[in-house]
Amino acid sequence: MRHLTIRAPAKVNLSLHVLRQRPDGYHELDSLTAFVPEVADRVTLSRAPTSGGSSLEVIGPFADAVPADESNLALRAANMMIRRWPALFGPVRIRLEKNLPAAAGIGGGSADAAAVLRGMCRLFGALPPRKELLDLALRLGADVPVCLRGRATRMLGKGEVLRPASLPEGLPVLLCNPGVAVSTAEVFRRLARRRAELGITRAPGMAWRVEECADSRRFLSFLARQRNDLQMPACELAPEIGACLQALRKLPGVRLARMSGSGATCLALFEQADAADAAARLLRNVRPRWWVATGRLR
Repeated sequence: MRHLTIRAPAKVNLSLHVLRQRPDGYHELDSLTAFVPEVADRVTLSRAPTSGGSSLEVIGPFADAVPADESNLALRAANMMIRRWPALFGPVRIRLEKNLPAAAGIGGGSADAAAVLRGMCRLFGALPPRKELLDLALRLGADVPVCLRGRATRMLGKGEVLRPASLPEGLPVLLCNPGVAVSTAEVFRRLARRRAELGITRAPGMAWRVEECADSRRFLSFLARQRNDLQMPACELAPEIGACLQALRKLPGVRLARMSGSGATCLALFEQADAADAAARLLRNVRPRWWVATGRLR
């Protein structure tokens, strides 16, 4: 195989419980994550001459928002694969079509890196030991292992503990980004300050019952009892996120609206796909500068 194209779908945090800060500086999380295959970056990999190194070209509507050097996780992932397993992998040309907003709480960079890891295994017909591949993914970033898995997962620890999760099949989702960027580090700092003021050293994790996933209504009722601990500090930093959530909650057919990750992308869940599509059309008319997309959770 000389080249291939692979999708890097948006990752959403349906819930995100921040339990505590670990001694190593990472935060211990308990998060229910899912993916939206219809809303994705596209990564094309081609074999490059062995005499040269790997390269990255970024195109697409959000190309200007991401770097095209090794500070980009996609290129870093390729180079780390080659350094770790030089007998299995060689240089590649990466063409990244950036359709997802950058630094938006939907795992765009992590999804791109995971797509490169999967794509290189297919391109070169090689499969390193899974644990070693997951360890390398974690070195790239806390969200990369779950993006490498690419389906509904309960994510624990700093992102290294992944447990399968079941969702109602094809639950419709609307994603919306109001066009602002927030610093993940600053969001976590604000959360830590607020908890220190309240004397909170450890927050409760997700109240998880497998039977809650039996159907969409029970699942949505379960999800409404969960939280995203980063939502309030992110809204303090960027009031536009609060405005986005308010707009989503007013849309017809919305069952739940919540911020994903550390923001600023928010999500709205529906029971019917046509309701989600109609809501997206309405929102685009009212807020033409916002990024809006729809799909189904996996």
